Amino acid sequence: MKRLFFVDHTFMARSALALLVASILALGGCATTSDDKESAASETGSEFSDASATAVAEEAVVVVVAWQDPGMVHFEFDSSEIRPDAVPVLEAAAEQLTATGMTVVIAGYCDDRGTEEYNLALGDRRASAVRRYLANLGVPQSQMMVVSYGELRPLRRGNTEAAWSANRRVEFEPAG
Repeated sequence: MKRLFFVDHTFMARSALALLVASILALGGCATTSDDKESAASETGSEFSDASATAVAEEAVVVVVAWQDPGMVHFEFDSSEIRPDAVPVLEAAAEQLTATGMTVVIAGYCDDRGTEEYNLALGDRRASAVRRYLANLGVPQSQMMVVSYGELRPLRRGNTEAAWSANRRVEFEPAG
């Protein structure tokens, strides 16, 4: 089984930008001209001897937003149609993705009825349906990746309707 590693390029870009801003702010307080150096040296004998001439660096605040899991989207047997009870979950996910710009993996799952190949395809259809729904709510496609686990990662084990129903789902996983 392949293991995929995802890099959150948005987080890395924001971190680099925050570091750049902090550096500029810190260096901005230390800027002197050659005239300043000459007058300080002539007044005190050394450009470093005046203790009151220290620079004050401003602090930059970097806010790291953690993913708040909006919940799972559940499906009917052998279906990839979005149910009405999934709308609040999808709206919460869309709001969070739009606000943060983070990337998410949309993972589709199935119960254990059907062949493994069929369930992998059904899980992909479910995850793709969620991705389309979120795109219609304004989430950029570039922030969403789709994966299907089919029946391979059950939430609940057992041959009961309750277990099967719990396993027919889509979950959101932050990428990275």
